Amino acid sequence: QVQLVESGGGLVQPGGSLRLSCAASTSFFGIKTVAWYRQAPGKQREWVAGITSGGSANYADSVKGRFTISRDNAKNTVYLQMNSLKSEDAAVYYCRIGGSSSWGQGTQVTVSS
Repeated sequence: QVQLVESGGGLVQPGGSLRLSCAASTSFFGIKTVAWYRQAPGKQREWVAGITSGGSANYADSVKGRFTISRDNAKNTVYLQMNSLKSEDAAVYYCRIGGSSSWGQGTQVTVSS
């Protein structure tokens, strides 16, 4: 079973930035698409961004132009750089590896002045 550890969340003011990290314990990391999801209180978990093994990235319309997903296959780690944060970005953020049903514990992002 894949172990995922998300980190980097915290409290930030609107307009601020955070960089999330997700470390995965799988030797197949480098050949898998990896994605970030988020879940706000009372809402369903939603897809935020994904990156293929070749480095092609896609984003939800709500974060396009503000968030950047990247990966370091040597470290089995995926990142999410979040800029120009808005109150509606507040959520618990999770990563997931394609083909795996595993979720990590998530990392909380709070956007508030």
